Amino acid sequence: MTANFTVAPATPSDGDAIGQVHAASWRAAYADFFSPDFFAQALRRRRHRWQAVLTEQPRNTCLLATAHGRPLAFSYFGPSSPEPGTVEVLGFYGHPDGWGTGVARALMASTLTAIRERGARHVHLWTLRDTPRSRRFYAKHGFTESGVVRDFDYGDGNPLPQVEYALTVD
Repeated sequence: MTANFTVAPATPSDGDAIGQVHAASWRAAYADFFSPDFFAQALRRRRHRWQAVLTEQPRNTCLLATAHGRPLAFSYFGPSSPEPGTVEVLGFYGHPDGWGTGVARALMASTLTAIRERGARHVHLWTLRDTPRSRRFYAKHGFTESGVVRDFDYGDGNPLPQVEYALTVD
């Protein structure tokens, strides 16, 4: 696959494609964190929720990255509730078929440009503590650990530690 990617705002009609990327990414990265039954339900929710999310959350932005028309990654971000004037990256996921192609790098560049164009200067996100691949990716793109760790319950009653990363965008 060439390094020729398109990144554009997603619309509700992209919901199914985003759901497929989200579920495939979760399947590859998170299966070991959850019981099989809960994980199967979590994959279904991620696969089928995006049309509604894109319709009902106008304050947030979703960018979809494609290569040769195939959806490979998406970012989802919006105003941060706990930190006014700051943007939170609420989701950043890539299909495993796109890992190592540069699509995530292109998507992150577009995401940070969009955040900057909205006038925000600070961005933060949370990632699972025990996902070294994502942590390396965020560090490579200038994010640094804020020192804050929280336990997050994905709905199965077994909270997992998440690490906060932050970045000042210029």
